Amino acid sequence: MKLSSGQATGYFAKPDTQAAGLLIYGADAMRIALKRQEVVAALIGPAGEEEMRLTRIAAGDLRKEPALLLDAVKAIGFFPGPRVALVEDANETVGPTVTQALDDWQPGDAQIIVTAGALKPTSKMRKAFEVHPTAYAAGIYDNPPTRDEIERDLKAAGIDQPPAEAMHLLTDLARSLEPGDFRQTLTKIGLYKMHDTSPLSADDITACAPATIEADVDDVLLVVADGQAAAIGPVMQRLQAQGVNAVTLCIGAMRHFRSLHRAATDTSGRPQIWGPHRDKMLAQARTWGPIKLEQALTELTDTDLKLRSAGQHAPALALVERTFIRLAMLARR
Repeated sequence: MKLSSGQATGYFAKPDTQAAGLLIYGADAMRIALKRQEVVAALIGPAGEEEMRLTRIAAGDLRKEPALLLDAVKAIGFFPGPRVALVEDANETVGPTVTQALDDWQPGDAQIIVTAGALKPTSKMRKAFEVHPTAYAAGIYDNPPTRDEIERDLKAAGIDQPPAEAMHLLTDLARSLEPGDFRQTLTKIGLYKMHDTSPLSADDITACAPATIEADVDDVLLVVADGQAAAIGPVMQRLQAQGVNAVTLCIGAMRHFRSLHRAATDTSGRPQIWGPHRDKMLAQARTWGPIKLEQALTELTDTDLKLRSAGQHAPALALVERTFIRLAMLARR
């Protein structure tokens, strides 16, 4: 059976313990790993691995010894309870072995959980799980966590019923971070709020959200966006002495001004800006406005292309500093 995105979310939290197996596939290895971890834990419980009810099989090992999977599926465990035979990083080379094990599966056998990268609709292994009467296939795409997933992870971190404003902020943060980083942030929030009975607030989230740009680079970007042209030189000299290179500065500046542009064009009332300088950056976004920010991004893109050009011989940091001064002057117009 093929699971839609909505169906998959519910299934990972409460999988069918009588199913023959589950295939989880997608391009993002971190997302796949998180879903695999969730569904295996739901099937065998917290003590399942200690009780040897989980057998891990790498795809490379399975390719060398095809009998490993069927042996794990048919094995009788020492402890009662559901068992899982987990095949990790599978691909089409082990597809026939997985498909054969799925065909030979009988009630009472270990459930077959398979993780794989992106699989085409024509993949034989994917089709085997989709058409099997008691097996499931779920594609994981680059979508941010849903509200239900965030609430469930928050509850696991010890926070129940967060205020609506906090949920809005977390939903926005989920769109800005990689899934593993976001999961770690929720865990950090849980630790941060331990023994704190006050409702989860925006300040709590900001205090736990990861900084996206290095602090040293952040200094010069705030100066540029504030229009302080005279202060750029001394800050650039300090960064040069610390070994910061021109490409890093240019990339950081593009991220900064993209964040400002996103905030300036936001219509939801919840601009996606995070970190210790959130209030200052929101003020900068209002001051610049969308049109000037688009001009700034064009200027930075041109500078980035010059830095990467084979025919560019001017000192790279001087080129970036000149661009920063032009941007600071643009901010004052």
